[in-house]
Amino acid sequence: MSAGDRFFVDTNVLLYSVDATLPAKQQAARLWVDALWENGSGALSWQVLHEFYVNTVRKVRVPNKIARQMVEDFAQWRPPEVTIGLIRRAWHWIDQAQLSYWDSLILAAAERMECRWLLSEDFQTGRRYGTVTIINPFLLSPEEFGLPARKPGKSS
Repeated sequence: MSAGDRFFVDTNVLLYSVDATLPAKQQAARLWVDALWENGSGALSWQVLHEFYVNTVRKVRVPNKIARQMVEDFAQWRPPEVTIGLIRRAWHWIDQAQLSYWDSLILAAAERMECRWLLSEDFQTGRRYGTVTIINPFLLSPEEFGLPARKPGKSS
């Protein structure tokens, strides 16, 4: 990894970091989230934060107050504003890669944030879209990208 490499985090990674029903995925997600906090190399979008909040409250049953604080904390990663330019770039990916609108918005946001990597289990691992490469965070660890990881638990 070179200095300045950024990792865009998809919703599923954030959700698994707080969901104890799948301990192995929770541990992997927490390693990634903790490493990204520690290294200042995490990025996400408002869409990801919306999805995270709704699913954390509805599916994981995290109390509203705690879920809201987590969103406030992750907002420190400074998600890009949704503009017509971002939407047009999403349309580009719909046309070029046959992605869904929502996945295309995530990819467009990752590009806007100048991320080299997109952490998601919902995209094809290793696939490259322009300058963004997909990583399945449940198959690869932060250490493999030069990010020192600690024991999970000290994220936001």
